[in-house]
Amino acid sequence: MQTRRAVLALMASAALALLAAPAAALAATEAEADAVTFFRAIQLDDDVAVKAVLTRGLDPNVREPGRGETGLIVAMRYDAMKVAQLLLAHPKLKIDEQAPNGNTALMMAAFQKNKPAVLAMLAKGAQVNRPGWTALHYAAAAGDLGIMKLLLDRSAYIDAESPTGTTPLMLAAREGQEEAVQLLLEEGADASLKDRAWKENAAEFAIRAQKPWIADQIRRYPGRK
Repeated sequence: MQTRRAVLALMASAALALLAAPAAALAATEAEADAVTFFRAIQLDDDVAVKAVLTRGLDPNVREPGRGETGLIVAMRYDAMKVAQLLLAHPKLKIDEQAPNGNTALMMAAFQKNKPAVLAMLAKGAQVNRPGWTALHYAAAAGDLGIMKLLLDRSAYIDAESPTGTTPLMLAAREGQEEAVQLLLEEGADASLKDRAWKENAAEFAIRAQKPWIADQIRRYPGRK
């Protein structure tokens, strides 16, 4: 009798498993479809569509398959501010999630010169300083003085080093951002530092980028280190 009951129990479990498998597959397919909708809607700044898939349970930190970026990073790339505001209000959002290349939403916003987004993310506690590339690097490369000042006012490390030792001053010099170079020098950036890839300082970065006037600007700065 006990053996018969055990066999019946096993049969019942197997039947339940067979019923559950299609349901699980369907749920996975729906989640994948929602993710596709999510990233398409972000590019169009369609906050209504984004809200709909989030309401159905989509993880706000899901990554798009191409670059591995989160929705918030993609929103910064496409200047999708309605979607960005929706994501920033989501209780499960991880604001400092990094893409495989090290980018964060704050860094992307800085590069895109999106000051309102930078302010919104700083208000939510986004990290200003982190190992490797930082938002100050990106703001310096873009030459956005307003965002640079915002970050410096929040204790951004002025001589932050990328994985190869590139500083914000080196990037500003390479990109020919004269005003950004001037601001960094005035705020105490160390012009004598050299990166680990080229073994060059900021003035030498400018020379290699064929911007000799920037190199002169750095070398003639009276208070340079």
